[in-house]
Amino acid sequence: MNSFDHTRAPGRHASVVSLLALPLAVALLAGCDSGSSTNSAAPKGPSVIAPGKPGEAAKTLSAEEAATRRAEDDTPNAADFSYARMMIEHHAQALEMARLAPKHAESEKVKRLAERIVAAQKPEIAAMEGWLKTHDSEGQGPSHQHGTMPGMATEAQLKRLRAAEGEAFDELFLKLMITHHGGAITMATEVKAQGNNLQIEEMADDVIAQQTSEISRMRDML
Repeated sequence: MNSFDHTRAPGRHASVVSLLALPLAVALLAGCDSGSSTNSAAPKGPSVIAPGKPGEAAKTLSAEEAATRRAEDDTPNAADFSYARMMIEHHAQALEMARLAPKHAESEKVKRLAERIVAAQKPEIAAMEGWLKTHDSEGQGPSHQHGTMPGMATEAQLKRLRAAEGEAFDELFLKLMITHHGGAITMATEVKAQGNNLQIEEMADDVIAQQTSEISRMRDML
């Protein structure tokens, strides 16, 4: 009897301990699973408002959903068409201003800057016109007035620029062009958030990079 008690008791004790430990282990595992599920479900990055096609409502997408949607289908939407049409007009005014520099500017730095603006933005206009011919066969892109585009110089400001000479021209040209470039960056940033076409997004990236650099250079010249 004594040998039975001494040999069987430890095993029975171990079984009881195991049974007591089992619910604790299950609870701990459940807690870990719950935590990982919560973390994996957390949204990554800001949400994006994606405009719908004509007649459709806009949708709110997570950053990941927006990237996936664009990668799967980069069909141009209204924001893409608006950007291309407006930026053509926006760039055209920059060319008009820059082409005054050779005869009106005094500073060689201003003249060289104006040459770079023409050299960069003229091909960009051609690229956007080509994009519209390819994608805008039905004229979906709405027209816009200069007043609705950020950074555009008014007709009164352009008149003053055409009449200015020497240092007065240099200063006014730089101030107007800094504002003009800032408006282009705003438009490019907006289409990156609202548009859907990869080619338009790449064009917008080029505008942001180039004109941010030129704004810094122009501020140093004032």
